Amino acid sequence: MAWIKVIQEAEAQGELAEYYGEISAPWGGVDNILKIHSLNLPSMRAHQNFYRILMKGKSDLSRVQREMIAVTVSAANHCHY
Repeated sequence: MAWIKVIQEAEAQGELAEYYGEISAPWGGVDNILKIHSLNLPSMRAHQNFYRILMKGKSDLSRVQREMIAVTVSAANHCHY
């Protein structure tokens, strides 16, 4: 399994710490799928904006349908995320 260096919430400083505060999940931390961008804040912001557009932007698909597609793709890819 590959490992990507990330900056944990407790280690984050400056703009990254502020952004972590903005995007913290209800459980109190930052999801790993976003944290993989922690060494490149513009990339993290772009990923988060892309997700918001896909999941919450205008679409013929409902939010539930979009979530169902995401779950199905994750299951097909044996993703435990």
